[in-house]
Amino acid sequence: MDDAEKKIGFFERFFHINELGSTVKRESMAGLTTFVSMAYILFVNPQVLGAAGMDKGAVFTATAISAAFGCFLMAFLANYPIAIAPGLGDNAFFTYSVVIGMGIPWQTAMAGVVISSIIFMVITLFKIREIVIDAIPHDLKLAMAAGIGLFIAFVGLQEGGLIVGDKSTLVAIGSLTVPTTWLTVFGLVVIVVLMAKKVPGSIFIGMIATTALGLVMGLIKLPTQIVSSIPSMAPTFGVGVENLHKIDSLQLWSVVLIFLMVAFFDTAGTLIGLATQAGFMKDNKMPRVGQALLADSASMMAGSVLGTTPTAAYVESSAGIAVGGRTGLTSLVVGAMFVLSLFFSPLLTVVTSQVTAPVLIVVGILMAQSLKGIDWSRFEVAVPAFLMVVGMPLTYNISYGIAFGFILYPVTMIAAGRRKEVGPVMYVLLFVFLFLLYVLNILQ
Repeated sequence: MDDAEKKIGFFERFFHINELGSTVKRESMAGLTTFVSMAYILFVNPQVLGAAGMDKGAVFTATAISAAFGCFLMAFLANYPIAIAPGLGDNAFFTYSVVIGMGIPWQTAMAGVVISSIIFMVITLFKIREIVIDAIPHDLKLAMAAGIGLFIAFVGLQEGGLIVGDKSTLVAIGSLTVPTTWLTVFGLVVIVVLMAKKVPGSIFIGMIATTALGLVMGLIKLPTQIVSSIPSMAPTFGVGVENLHKIDSLQLWSVVLIFLMVAFFDTAGTLIGLATQAGFMKDNKMPRVGQALLADSASMMAGSVLGTTPTAAYVESSAGIAVGGRTGLTSLVVGAMFVLSLFFSPLLTVVTSQVTAPVLIVVGILMAQSLKGIDWSRFEVAVPAFLMVVGMPLTYNISYGIAFGFILYPVTMIAAGRRKEVGPVMYVLLFVFLFLLYVLNILQ
């Protein structure tokens, strides 16, 4: 038996590739496709968390390692072609709602992430997560995803210079005489055209094209090097753990709960959607969902210690699934690529906010697609869903939007005579979010 056959035998033993109707070559290509589709997070995450005052180099390393760790766990624990990395919705909440909005130091906010990740692991092990997820109405899950999408898109429009603050109208269109604004427009057009043509890795290609134009036009400075040693995580490693004693107020515990709630629903919805696409669902249930959720929660805990916001299953995994990825080997390849990417941190200097802004806008558009699944014909459902969606960008706070939806849903359902359709968990969440809304509004 030659080396190639031994490798195939190893992969088959772990991932059952032939049994699932795939090949090592197909799984490898699927992994590369997924990585290229989601590689933008390596540069967007440091940009977003950098706005909170965190060291971008350290965040870059934490992002790559936590993503690789999550992908490896997904590969060997659950054997699914689903990649994991720090989520855009969570980092946006961390920076813009908690650190900037509430004025909480990022070190203390990271301690909140550590605590929420510990709770997250516990409720995953005891399968409480699955119970609560099942109790949340489908329409509210969709509204939450859409609302976070609008919030992310709003942040992208703002950072790209397309939307600016205005004393008379609150917001207004940005100046089109600013060259960097046109850089954002260019990147957005490129990504939109490529995605419309269904080109794999459209977002990553769009980032490269935008960066190249910025370099040629002199709007972005050339990096001094491309490959370098791995940036130190010293500025962020263990900071959350060191600051656990600072989680000592109702405001901070409310932040912990919001982190928990956002992460709670993020991966679950993505997992179900991807499993449906790949044909894994059996009797409306996802096999090995417990192992998949465990991989997610374990990577979230690791990321909180390394110095990044909660991880989540990535919808970009659908790109790899579309080209034939069916096993954990796909996730293994994605994880390996994240490890390799650790040596390319100098590229962070050329990935400016104008380069990442189009990414935020497009990801927001993709997340907003869940709006189509909401039952808008029923007013009692439309009201909480709508206020949850618009509440996030209009209050510039993801937690407020979530609270609006969960508070109003039981009220409107009771008024419509549909009391029996509201489970006990939803009544508990009603009072939980009433308390959170009070704390976030009064104590910030």
